[in-house]
Amino acid sequence: MRLDRRYLFVLPLLAVLLRADVSLPRVLGDNMVLQRERPVPVWGRAAPGEEVAVRFAGQEKRVRADATGHWQVTLDALATSATPATLTVAGVNTIELKNILVGEVWLCSGQSNMEYAFGTTKPWAAAATVTDLELAADLQTATHATIRLFRVEKKLAPPEVVSDGWQVAGGEARNQFSAVGYWFGRQLARELGVPVGMIQSAWGGSLIEEWTPPEAYATLAGVFTGAAEISFEKNAQVVGRNYTAMIRPLAPFALRGVLWYQGESQIIAYHDGLRYADKTRVWIESWRAAWGRPDLPFYAVQIAPFLYTSRKDKLVHTPENLPELWEAQAATLAIPHTGLVPTTDLVGDLRDIHPAKKRIVAERLLALALAQTYGRTGLAHAGPEFERLEIRGAEAVVHFRHAADGLLTRDGHAPVCFDVAGADGRWFFAAAEIRGSTVVLTHPQVPAPVAVRFAWHETAQPNLVNRAGWPAYPFRTNAPVWTGANPATPAKTPLAP
Repeated sequence: MRLDRRYLFVLPLLAVLLRADVSLPRVLGDNMVLQRERPVPVWGRAAPGEEVAVRFAGQEKRVRADATGHWQVTLDALATSATPATLTVAGVNTIELKNILVGEVWLCSGQSNMEYAFGTTKPWAAAATVTDLELAADLQTATHATIRLFRVEKKLAPPEVVSDGWQVAGGEARNQFSAVGYWFGRQLARELGVPVGMIQSAWGGSLIEEWTPPEAYATLAGVFTGAAEISFEKNAQVVGRNYTAMIRPLAPFALRGVLWYQGESQIIAYHDGLRYADKTRVWIESWRAAWGRPDLPFYAVQIAPFLYTSRKDKLVHTPENLPELWEAQAATLAIPHTGLVPTTDLVGDLRDIHPAKKRIVAERLLALALAQTYGRTGLAHAGPEFERLEIRGAEAVVHFRHAADGLLTRDGHAPVCFDVAGADGRWFFAAAEIRGSTVVLTHPQVPAPVAVRFAWHETAQPNLVNRAGWPAYPFRTNAPVWTGANPATPAKTPLAP
């Protein structure tokens, strides 16, 4: 059977139509840092069935695109390298990604305090020591060749993120990047002596609901019942939108961990209280699932004191709404591979929801990472944390963790911001005395104390610290018991008073 010559002209056209260039997600690009010492996924699109080869650092991995055109290979764990290298992806076309380093990669996310740009903070203006001034002067002009920044723009345009790609740290790339993220990456590179890649995906004013996949968030419906239902967001246009547009396209790019600075909007919109811990658990689990990393570290920032009661929001705020969220943030430490840095000592203006001392926040996050992720010993990485309450007659003795070397105060005065209550539930400002790693509280009108609370007000700026200078976390001994780290068990109701 002879083929009609008219179809000979159609065959090349069909070949062109069926041909699809190999393509990569935006997070894979020139100048990137690949995570060392872990398997490294590389993925993209091609024609269904097309063979794709990925070559890097002496490795070659081959795969065929599936029926939808998706393909993925996984490079074996890579050794640290500050020598620029090329990663090649070859199918019907060839892509060369240049100037690639291998080191540590962290993702930073949240709302405006994470988004707050380095160029906005003027770190040299608030520098506390000569060393800081010298470092800040260096940062104004320096380009750091082994630090790379990838900033996701605030645009809802899935299935791909909007970004200018990976940039060498310096100039406008640095000035527009998260101050917390940049300071963390800059100092991590100095501490470890390895290349560092930082990814920023944050949006001012955003809710944790927006960063949680809808299918994961829906599992909370049975938890938010009764009075708590006000904290359950049902709007499908809100839930998951930032995740879909700004996080999902980044997975499974190999990471070491996640930094998180968010929570102010939960007070403004919902009065979340302990329900924020439930939301946080689901959010963390969903990201860990997306990356296939059940042990992926999540290190968060406890939001700072602020006058929420001065705002004219739909919900009327009380001075306790913020401490209730602090309580929820602290409760999430029950989730494995998490950490929390306090910030009650970093406030300048209680009417400014954006404390300027982002470098100190980053240093505390760095200490957490060095201790819990990189295994550095002997490094303070937490503030004094409530351990137990002991009643000795008229004295309420508060025992703290992370205070083995003893407690002190930032200003040399007696500890402030402690309250005590008896069985009648009436709270009184307590006289406080430090004794080793404990604080002893008394009040003449509370001869038989049963409960204690600390920094339980939105404007609280306590002076209690450990020997490393980390401030104590707010707490109350009559707190609800959150057992949401085990999702099958609901939280209990508050204890009296």
